[in-house]
Amino acid sequence: LRCIEYFMFEEDFMEKNIRCIPMIIRFKMDGAGIKLRLSEWGRFTINERIVLALMSCNSNEEAGIYNAYLTGLVKKYTGKNPKALDVDETPPWNDCYTVPETLNVKLREFDWSLSIEQWKSLTSLQRFALVKLCRPGHKNQNLRKAMKEFKLVH
Repeated sequence: LRCIEYFMFEEDFMEKNIRCIPMIIRFKMDGAGIKLRLSEWGRFTINERIVLALMSCNSNEEAGIYNAYLTGLVKKYTGKNPKALDVDETPPWNDCYTVPETLNVKLREFDWSLSIEQWKSLTSLQRFALVKLCRPGHKNQNLRKAMKEFKLVH
């Protein structure tokens, strides 16, 4: 769907619209304080997944509505509540003036760096993606693809 912000680097795990949890939904889950298992995600219908991608989650009120909707879906399919996450009131991707050290460390492995100007030029969702992709357990190829997609490296 064109109105949902997916990244090109996610195409490797996109199949029949969505197979893995896209960054846009992971971004909203962080804001709403929910951790979702892939096994739970896999039970949702395509339409439910689209609603999750399109729902706004920009204020505390919207985050509460998002949390309630997602909790309802998980309970509907599993009979259990999803795992709650602490919501970071000052997540690193919201700070336009500081490139997170965890990202800097990972970028140095590739002999890359990000200037503050480059970091500021990114959307919150792009910064979120870079922070998440530099965590242990993520494929370095997706970080490479994201850096290229965001025109930060060639």
